[in-house]
Amino acid sequence: MENLFAVVVTYNRADFLRNLLDSFARLDTAPARILVVDNASSDHTPEVVAQAIAAGGPPIEYERLDRNVGGAGGFSRGVELALESGAEWLWLMDDDVEVLPGAVEALAKFTPEYSCLIGRRYDANGKPFFWQHHFVEALGIFLPVSRDVFRHSEVFRTNVGNFEGMLINASVARSIGLPDPRFFITWDDLIYGWLAAQQTPVVYVNAFVIKKVRAQRQVDLGLRHLNDSSDLSRRYVMRNRGHVAHYLRAHGKFNRAGFAAGTALTFLKELARLVLVERTLKGAGALWRGWRESRNILADAGWKPMPSLPAYPGSGTRSD
Repeated sequence: MENLFAVVVTYNRADFLRNLLDSFARLDTAPARILVVDNASSDHTPEVVAQAIAAGGPPIEYERLDRNVGGAGGFSRGVELALESGAEWLWLMDDDVEVLPGAVEALAKFTPEYSCLIGRRYDANGKPFFWQHHFVEALGIFLPVSRDVFRHSEVFRTNVGNFEGMLINASVARSIGLPDPRFFITWDDLIYGWLAAQQTPVVYVNAFVIKKVRAQRQVDLGLRHLNDSSDLSRRYVMRNRGHVAHYLRAHGKFNRAGFAAGTALTFLKELARLVLVERTLKGAGALWRGWRESRNILADAGWKPMPSLPAYPGSGTRSD
């Protein structure tokens, strides 16, 4: 992969970030550059980045934002910086993971054929992390699929993304535009992958390239895993359905009745998460608040999707 840029967004998780930057330094093949976008952290994140720069290894570019714009806003800025700097490939990831030795080589095997892909991950206990989803446009929700997606192939065709290691070619990123900062958190990576899938095949590949470091409480329901969450995340899960609906409309794929059913299913799933994982119903108020905010977003007649971007001088020109 030529001109691979890793785009990392961080917020008040300096020790996780240190671990991630250390893992980049251990790679057999390192990115050409690591872009760290700091969402105005109040901890020792600047010191961690300064120490990583001083230690050598892959070049690190650090940008500290003046306010917290969420993961969505951070990735929007990070992708913008990478494209402006001439990246050919963008490797997008949160700060609470680490990359595994050989990860770049493992992903590179698939890049001659695919322009948007997600590798496999281990959880914090070193076990395979369950993530196989498909976005059902009629309902406006993503659903899990069989655990056996790699039984007959090393590649599983999907239509969603994940900012824990999503790899995307610059030409696709320019075509679909920057990640939408209006999401703030949740849905942003899923929809970014869906937008990419409107342009090119998006695939989940049978190569373990990342390990999640931050442990999460979870319940294994067989086909679906439910992780713990927060009131902020619950609010935005519901709120951002307004943006999801607008994107479906923009692509002529919005089904009013189906989307309403999907919203109800999303609400019920979050209630189940509260009861089964967190053993409480105290977060239900955040769900109601988010649903009300989604109605205001849906009523915004001036809403427009993120625009495509021009090619920057020196940037890649691959098209699919």
